[in-house]
Amino acid sequence: MDRGTVGSAQSGRLLVEVRQEGSSAVVTPAGELDHHTADLLREPLEDCLAKGKSRLVVDCTRLEFCDSTGLNVLLGARLKAEAAGGGVHLAGMLPVVARVFEITGADAVFTVHDTLDEALAEETGG
Repeated sequence: MDRGTVGSAQSGRLLVEVRQEGSSAVVTPAGELDHHTADLLREPLEDCLAKGKSRLVVDCTRLEFCDSTGLNVLLGARLKAEAAGGGVHLAGMLPVVARVFEITGADAVFTVHDTLDEALAEETGG
């Protein structure tokens, strides 16, 4: 059952997987991130930070929807990660999710990457 995944949480509409990639914690939400599922993402993000992982990469390639509650979870994690000397990197956002970040201006406060590979490559390259 352990395929390199550190942990996972699931509801009917959101699955969150966490794994280690170098010094980054890669958090992969799959499904819909909203008021009803936000804690499924908040808890693993906070757990990573509590364990000293301050560079969080959120792989958004399987995130199909994100509302303001989900956005607030990511913004809260960003503040905590930056306070710990790290940050939150978003990778591979689908257009429908990217639009929420564009409309709210949140894309300007996150480091956004086109792909997960780019987000992980930045760790070693700068």
